Amino acid sequence: MQVKKPLIHEMAEQERPREKFELYGADKMSDAELLALILRTGSRSLSAVALAEEILNLNLPGSGLEKLYHLSKKDLMEIRGVGRVKAIEILALCELSVRLSKLTFREQLSFSSPASIARYYMAEFRSYRQEHLMMMLLDSKNHLVGERLISKGTINASMAEPRDIFGEALRAGAFSIILIHNHPSGDTTPSTADLTVTKRIGEAGELLGIRLLDHIIVAGDKYISLKAEGYMTPSAL
Repeated sequence: MQVKKPLIHEMAEQERPREKFELYGADKMSDAELLALILRTGSRSLSAVALAEEILNLNLPGSGLEKLYHLSKKDLMEIRGVGRVKAIEILALCELSVRLSKLTFREQLSFSSPASIARYYMAEFRSYRQEHLMMMLLDSKNHLVGERLISKGTINASMAEPRDIFGEALRAGAFSIILIHNHPSGDTTPSTADLTVTKRIGEAGELLGIRLLDHIIVAGDKYISLKAEGYMTPSAL
């Protein structure tokens, strides 16, 4: 028999999310309690905390708050007690967390370190259900001058045309580029299409004088550098 959880007004005052936050601080609160502060209210039968727990226990990849990255607005609105406004607020929270994460790692970003680049994008890529191919644009001193989304969906040659990629690079005055994309499957193994795209772009870059420094694949908290693994040696290209 399922035990009915108390509604917010039935809780002891010091256990209510807002009051607990003020009394003890954010670090003493559970993920569900923090999410409940964003939700503010629950449903007729669930408190905001119980509704938050229900969301965090959905059968989705990841654990706890990580599951929020896998929910769309439509998914959220299908949960009883989560309407349009709450769905938008949760998605806004996810986007803020991604941007804060990138700010944190930007300070440590080293373009000679595939691990540093992978960490910079991991939080953002974790929320994507499709493959996203990104391009980092670097100047002659290896400073980041911009980043561009090249394509969404399974990476293939038709979605990553060298003319589009290098058109963007030339407009930005880039000296070199780095490609990075995600594998939602969680497997970092490069596909034949990944290698074909890398080869085409590498060869086009050599002709145009804009070097492809690396192509990094991120899958969850794992990554692979095609350069480090030997896929971008002259013989491989």
